[in-house]
Amino acid sequence: MNDNYKKLIGIPDEHDLRQVSMEWKGSRKGQDVDLYIFEEINKNGDIVGKYEVKSSTSIYPPFKTNLSYSKM
Repeated sequence: MNDNYKKLIGIPDEHDLRQVSMEWKGSRKGQDVDLYIFEEINKNGDIVGKYEVKSSTSIYPPFKTNLSYSKM
């Protein structure tokens, strides 16, 4: 799953994403919302960025998922 988030954010291939937290925001207005916090790690092991990824999935068919992110 991290590969999808790397593509979404535009992280270079030589960097990695490390998930540091996840919070379920609950269901509201037909959407199930999860928030993930990721740290971008360079090849030397240094933290070079931090991102919040929001995953919002419809609880009704066709269960479409929308992903968005913001840099922290």
